Amino acid sequence: MSAFSKLEDIKPQQIWDGLIARSLHGEKSSLTQIELEPNIDVPEHAHENEQIGILTAGSMTFTIGGETREVQPGDGWVIPANVPHSVSSGPEGAALIELFAPPRHDWAKHPWLETRPPRLS
Repeated sequence: MSAFSKLEDIKPQQIWDGLIARSLHGEKSSLTQIELEPNIDVPEHAHENEQIGILTAGSMTFTIGGETREVQPGDGWVIPANVPHSVSSGPEGAALIELFAPPRHDWAKHPWLETRPPRLS
């Protein structure tokens, strides 16, 4: 097995309606490219994973621990473990990269989609 991957070869998973993720899993973390369709609301939730991200395309309204911000490409965030958060994508959707520690093994139950080109901008 190679240590290298191409994003377009990583099979996407449907995590929520309108949200797909492509993940690389290491022993202690997961690095994930996420795509949100336009005007999608991810409900408030919390998990054991620390979550660190950067928006690469589109726009989002992010609420983390009661603080709400409009985020644009190049904006980043840090969500400590077990802190409630929610997000809504803008009218053009959004693409982002997030690191989760520990790895998102809980996503194994989500359905796999056919391979397709990722949104990068």
